[in-house]
Amino acid sequence: MSKSHNKTIIIVPTYNEIGNIEMVYRKIFKATKACDLLIVDDNSPDGTGALAEGIARKDKRVAVLHRSGKLGLGSAYVHGMQYALKKDYENVIAMDADLSHDPVNLPRMLENIKNNDLVIGSRYVKDGGMVNWNARRFLISQIANLYCRFMLGLTQADCSGGYKCYRADLLRKIGLANIFSPGYSFQVEILYRAIRAGAKVLEIPIIFVNRHEGESKLSTRELVGFGWTVLKLRWLSWLVKV
Repeated sequence: MSKSHNKTIIIVPTYNEIGNIEMVYRKIFKATKACDLLIVDDNSPDGTGALAEGIARKDKRVAVLHRSGKLGLGSAYVHGMQYALKKDYENVIAMDADLSHDPVNLPRMLENIKNNDLVIGSRYVKDGGMVNWNARRFLISQIANLYCRFMLGLTQADCSGGYKCYRADLLRKIGLANIFSPGYSFQVEILYRAIRAGAKVLEIPIIFVNRHEGESKLSTRELVGFGWTVLKLRWLSWLVKV
């Protein structure tokens, strides 16, 4: 990737996404040529990492980080962001590997990050929405967002969404070493820390489509972890500027 001249890198964490990763790669570079791609694989037993390496060998815009095991979505993003800062990228985009986040939105994110510190692909602003969600998942998402806004004073409509574009300077200001959430609750923690760091945040509408292939990683353990992360952030805010 050292040969690339792009200023933005897209981080895509993977675990058992062999049915999706090549399609994600193709759709990303159909939507934009202005980004590089970093795949962070948690030693997927289905061979996702090996497939990603094959893609990287053919395309200098793609790199792969291999981790020792399933260490959590949040920690995968932190590892990817640390890589991005080390390589001096100016912008970092986080997106899922399962095509829930449509790459067609990438050009709008890149345009809007020019005047903002953080751009969120939001399901809950005007013209945003979800496709193929059941009532249980919709209810969980709504409750999670209400909980975040109430406990942490957040004003964003979508506090738990994972489709985001960050300015690298914001990530430096936040301090990635301070992040403690290894799983899905990373999404609300990094948003909260961004707000505390004075970030200018913009939400743009996206349509979130339930995963193309494979199984959801959202377990009861992750939901409990989400609740605990919000409580910990609230507690820390009383003690120190997190």
